[in-house]
Amino acid sequence: MTGFLIAMLSGALMSVQGVFNTQVTKVTGMWVSNAWVQFSAFVVCMAAWLIMGRDNVAALGKVEPKYVLLGGVIGAGITWTVIKSMEMLGPAKAVLAIVVMQILVAYLIELFGMFGSEKAAFEWRKALGLLVAIVGLVIFEWES
Repeated sequence: MTGFLIAMLSGALMSVQGVFNTQVTKVTGMWVSNAWVQFSAFVVCMAAWLIMGRDNVAALGKVEPKYVLLGGVIGAGITWTVIKSMEMLGPAKAVLAIVVMQILVAYLIELFGMFGSEKAAFEWRKALGLLVAIVGLVIFEWES
């Protein structure tokens, strides 16, 4: 249950962050806004690291495969795409499309055991749930 509550908080925070970032971009421009988001996240992470514990930063050199260290690079892309989609579609449509794609890609990652994740067996109920989400996206877009 705690995992679901944390996931729900994550979704709420992502939606609010997307709206905030879109507003900042209107004044500063895309890359200043994106840089601010990444920099302010870095500052918060450094403060948390100093307060809550000092994990070994040198351990980053031991991470394998090395491509998984590109999360921050992907984060910059996420910030850009969230801002642009919210600007073009509005918050509700953008977040719905983002979430549906997250479900699709996450399920494919699970099915094929990609990027070190545990491989999962295909389940029709999950495929049906994904299909319902896609139909919901189409209905949401069609009604607007």
